[in-house]
Amino acid sequence: MIKAEYKKYILIFKNPSGTSRGILRTKETWFIILKEGDKIGFGETGLFRGLSVDNVADYEKKLNWVCENIHLDLNKLLVELIHFPSIQFGLEQAFLSLQSNTPYELFPSEFTSGKESININGLVWMGDKSFMKKQIQEKLKTGFSCIKMKIGAIDFDTEVDLLKSIRKEFSSKEIELRVDANGAFSSNEALEKLQILSELELHSIEQPIKQGQLQEMARLCEQTPLPIALDEELIGVFTEDKKKAIIKSINPQYVILKPSLIGGFKGSKEWIKFAEENNTSWWITSALESNIGLNAIAQFTYTLQNKMPQGLGTGGLFTNNFESPLEVKNGNLTYCKGKKWNFNI
Repeated sequence: MIKAEYKKYILIFKNPSGTSRGILRTKETWFIILKEGDKIGFGETGLFRGLSVDNVADYEKKLNWVCENIHLDLNKLLVELIHFPSIQFGLEQAFLSLQSNTPYELFPSEFTSGKESININGLVWMGDKSFMKKQIQEKLKTGFSCIKMKIGAIDFDTEVDLLKSIRKEFSSKEIELRVDANGAFSSNEALEKLQILSELELHSIEQPIKQGQLQEMARLCEQTPLPIALDEELIGVFTEDKKKAIIKSINPQYVILKPSLIGGFKGSKEWIKFAEENNTSWWITSALESNIGLNAIAQFTYTLQNKMPQGLGTGGLFTNNFESPLEVKNGNLTYCKGKKWNFNI
């Protein structure tokens, strides 16, 4: 008989991290822990306050409901949790973890055996010009060939100057540049800004305008000189029909999948199916999970065999993250078999 419990955990940023929504100092997360005999399994329900669609008052109440009804079939539980994508994801992880030979190896592969790695982008957080420039230099020095820069919080001209400074030193063949606007542009200025950014030979821009403006986003994707990737637009879309309709009506160049925010592995696979049917490319991104959630996303991502740089975190943002075999080497996420896990809450 399976027994379940949940626990809350507050991750603390080493350095306050800037986004267009403000400065992040802590990140709340939750864990579902399953026990059956002498076996244990766990999963992270990566709630993201201010971004997750399930950021609601009765979130903890729903976690409690899950633990009380853990005897139900997993698929039934996932249907009941349709409006709680982060809990869906935590539950998927927990059951895979419980069924595995080791609770940390959800998808055994050449990645988890340490033989292969995952190409990832280096993330540059928002801040003043000198802070952002320092981050860019560090990413280049540590071997990243793809850099993602968050924009939209400081002056646009300053951000363009920063991108120009990279392009003066590195061509688009040497360094792939992605930017993430987090919906910071207004719809009437977006096309002009995309034109300016396109001159810097960027790979793509994530979510140039706020989600929910379907006609405006469709128009932008049709007219844009710079490939657009939908990100927040995918959050809060629950049914297959609506997912298909969004991809078809907006017709984006890319979609970005964050399992914690869109219903875990199952939700991600649905989006991938509809994207590929529409000839829309995609990649996977983590969303400030601890190393437990990051580990699950990385292992899942490897199985999909997408060779583009993925948006996976590095586990190094927090002072109180859990020790893990995950390491970044030369812009790649690796699984170091010699290193141990230390998941203890």
